[in-house]
Amino acid sequence: MRFWRRRPTTETAAQAPAEESPAPPAFTPEEAAEIHAQTERAVERTRRGFFGRLSGLFERSDFGDELWEELEEILITSDTGLATTEVILGRTRKRTKDEGARQSERVREILREELVHVLDEPARAHPAWALDNPPPMLILLVVGVNGAGKTTTIAKMAHAFKADGATVILGAADTFRAAASDQLKVWGERVGVRVVAHQPNADPGAVVFDTLSAAESAKAEIVIIDTAGRLHTKTNLMEELKKINRVIQRSYPDAPHETLLVLDATTGQNGLMQARTFTEAVGVTGIVLAKLDGTARGGIAFAIAHDLGIPVRFIGTGEKMGDLAPFDAHEFVDSLLS
Repeated sequence: MRFWRRRPTTETAAQAPAEESPAPPAFTPEEAAEIHAQTERAVERTRRGFFGRLSGLFERSDFGDELWEELEEILITSDTGLATTEVILGRTRKRTKDEGARQSERVREILREELVHVLDEPARAHPAWALDNPPPMLILLVVGVNGAGKTTTIAKMAHAFKADGATVILGAADTFRAAASDQLKVWGERVGVRVVAHQPNADPGAVVFDTLSAAESAKAEIVIIDTAGRLHTKTNLMEELKKINRVIQRSYPDAPHETLLVLDATTGQNGLMQARTFTEAVGVTGIVLAKLDGTARGGIAFAIAHDLGIPVRFIGTGEKMGDLAPFDAHEFVDSLLS
């Protein structure tokens, strides 16, 4: 699975033909099949739970007016959220009325298209860096509350990037929690990537500075910086996170190139509150939905996309090192509705 594409060198770019052929698809057929399989596995509980009730709604030949209320209940109880549900159903009902559609099969297809649209809209506004000509050194800042799966997610990303041929360096800027640096070091050894760390309670900004210096010396392509599992109610810790951002931007004004918030998908609407707070503090640009395979309320992805306009970048699909997949809106919706 490719999560990252090596940036062409100046020499390679100079040799490129004047008229280039159309860009290849983002993923090969084999990679697309893997994304499909991982997504199916990640949403299995959601599909069997609340979204599984959708099958019964669309089994009838005609989609009667009495079914809209039940459809609304299904979306809300799957953590899609009231505001997002109203938008999705409003668009679906309007298109159904404009077309004069009564057949359940057509209503289902319109609903599918509107669900994909909600997820795709923020991704179109903020294209992903991973397969879209990344900078010479990609700097990723990873934030999130304790217990969300942040450190494990970082290890999974490092594993994926390294498998793609990138030199990866991790920065252990979580100096607040006891043994946090040791935990990241263990993951670094398992994956086979270098981890830059200081003593407990050291200045996280100093860790970030040393991490960037080490990455420059090693000519690393990707830097992933871990941060303390900050409770979104702790203002002082949020200020510390802003300081880390400033340290990065002194050397790389356009960085971090992505600030990824790791959310535990099992927390449902609480995750939406976390995302809103972190976005206000540090400008979150992408979401990693960890533990998606462990919840029947995967509708939170729609609420995040609609309410906050933040794209989901990755989904956690299991506990193994390779159980992290790029998020694909079409695959996600098709897996839910299958």
